[in-house]
Amino acid sequence: MISPMERKKISFSIRPSHNAEMKKYEEVYLTYANTGYTRDLCEQYAAAFVDDIKKPNVIDVVQLAMLYERIQDYKMAAFYLDSLSDRKLGGLEKYHYCIENLKVKSLLGKWRDAEDFRTENIDFMQKQSEKLSSQRQADLYMALALTDCAAKHYDQALKLLKFGYKPRGKNDKKLLEIFITALYIFAKAEDEEGVEGALGNAKSCMNLFSKFEFSWCQEYWENRIADAANGVF
Repeated sequence: MISPMERKKISFSIRPSHNAEMKKYEEVYLTYANTGYTRDLCEQYAAAFVDDIKKPNVIDVVQLAMLYERIQDYKMAAFYLDSLSDRKLGGLEKYHYCIENLKVKSLLGKWRDAEDFRTENIDFMQKQSEKLSSQRQADLYMALALTDCAAKHYDQALKLLKFGYKPRGKNDKKLLEIFITALYIFAKAEDEEGVEGALGNAKSCMNLFSKFEFSWCQEYWENRIADAANGVF
């Protein structure tokens, strides 16, 4: 979940209600900081920023979908993403929408829909990614890898993860996500040797962490690794 400062930067507004919205966001973020990814967090976020809003902020809808994805409720994630299908999107809003859409369609097993969506939007996503940091580019490659994984193109999926990401110190969550994605793909491919190696990589990466952002983070990442080893993202 993006921090209140990050949200303020990307959703700057001079509307009178903006300060009140930011206060609500800080309250929801405090729930996230205290408890992590939970259904209660998703429902609190939805009530505050999406469900009762006539035209909710695109970033809020996409982030809500991501929160549901993190608790493995892909149907609810798809429901909220579908609400944006008729909205005219561009720039970072569309980029994040496309990535989350690819992930959710793939994790639902709708590989043909994911491939069609990728074909329709790949030029935009690649051009947009060129303007972004390697960490944000990594999100695209992981989403594309999940798409190939859903279509059972496992070798191609794993190649996509070898895009030359440069680690950023000991506490690099993005690198850990890449290792977890690789582990998940090996598990889906039923490659026992690959799973063993990828599991070692993910655990070694996590062991490098000298600190975690919140008290629940260590257990969360341990569970993510265990799930991925069993073919659950």
